[in-house]
Amino acid sequence: MLYLKLFITFFQIGLFGFGGGYGMLSLIQTEVVHNHHWLTTAEFTDIVAISQMTPGPVGINSATYCGYTAAHNAGYGEGMSVLGSVTATTALVLPSLILMILIAKMFLKYMSTTPVQSVLSGLRPAVVGLLGAATLLLLSKENFSTPDINPWQFGISCFLFIATFIGTYFIKINPIKMIVYAAFAGLVLLY
Repeated sequence: MLYLKLFITFFQIGLFGFGGGYGMLSLIQTEVVHNHHWLTTAEFTDIVAISQMTPGPVGINSATYCGYTAAHNAGYGEGMSVLGSVTATTALVLPSLILMILIAKMFLKYMSTTPVQSVLSGLRPAVVGLLGAATLLLLSKENFSTPDINPWQFGISCFLFIATFIGTYFIKINPIKMIVYAAFAGLVLLY
């Protein structure tokens, strides 16, 4: 039953996850943390961090880790947890694969028409909204702590957030380097 729910959930996310992996993160979090309670917010945040550091698209990596963790948290063993990974990943990729095969030729033919351009113009703000929602959903006490619970962790977390934003947006430091710097700073300052 869990595998069917994983498949349906991640198929729906894949079907409506416009904007790539980062756009899918808020959908994934809503489903796996809030609706199905397969993962905690802290587990999801760890999965997002790992997904960004491992090769491949962040949405697919997140689905793979979420499927594994959901099956593992449900009490399944190693092999069945891997099946959870395969189920979630396949379900996430399948809608895109089917849609791209069906519309690739037609889309290229009609790309410059007004209706297609209007659809794309309508989707762009929605993608930005999904990315913003993913960001706001990750700004939680599990990720930053709070000033009254752990002021040191809260201060360091806010500093790393601001430094990473400035470093990537204004100074144009490579995001991979910023991830390494933040990991090192977390190890030195929060260990």
